[in-house]
Amino acid sequence: MLLDDYILSHIDEEGQYLHRLWRATQMKLSYGQMASGHLQGRLLKMLVRMIRPQRVLELGMFSGYSALSMAEGLEEGAELHTFEIFDEIEDFTRPWIEGSPYGRYIHIHIGDALELVPQMDVTWDMAFVDADKRQYLQYYEMILPRLRPGGYIIADNTLWYGRITEEARESDLQTIGLQRFNDAVAQDDRVEKVILPLRDGLTIIRKL
Repeated sequence: MLLDDYILSHIDEEGQYLHRLWRATQMKLSYGQMASGHLQGRLLKMLVRMIRPQRVLELGMFSGYSALSMAEGLEEGAELHTFEIFDEIEDFTRPWIEGSPYGRYIHIHIGDALELVPQMDVTWDMAFVDADKRQYLQYYEMILPRLRPGGYIIADNTLWYGRITEEARESDLQTIGLQRFNDAVAQDDRVEKVILPLRDGLTIIRKL
């Protein structure tokens, strides 16, 4: 048995609804591997259970897998606001979110989060960042002042398939963006931080 298979067989089940969403994502969307998947989805739910946020911000909705995973862990009355810049994904994702048992917790926003989030009068308890890698540092600087003390930012893909340790080509703006983000967070004394080597990297950041 492969180690990945062993892990998945020894954690909470994915659930039929999320499994069907995962399969539909792989069959109908380009870059289906971008969906969080079973292991990361269960971790996100666990983190929500631990943090007990009332207001969750997600940057990068894609097929809705991560939003639904986090929503499973929310307490009654909590909200998750998910932002997606590519409006063509909405026709696929909205029915999956609204048709789920947790759709009442989730608010979908289509547009540029860097423009839309500052217009909201919200203090966030938790943020999950899985959007344009070129703009991770801009997302971080936007979120941190709007995050409550003791709140968390979870940033995905921060090891970027191992390329994060290599010298990036000038044209590889995604790797460059992630390197700048990682370096800035590492030196930021406003936060505590740790990187988990889960999939291609998950950074957990706590605001002091």
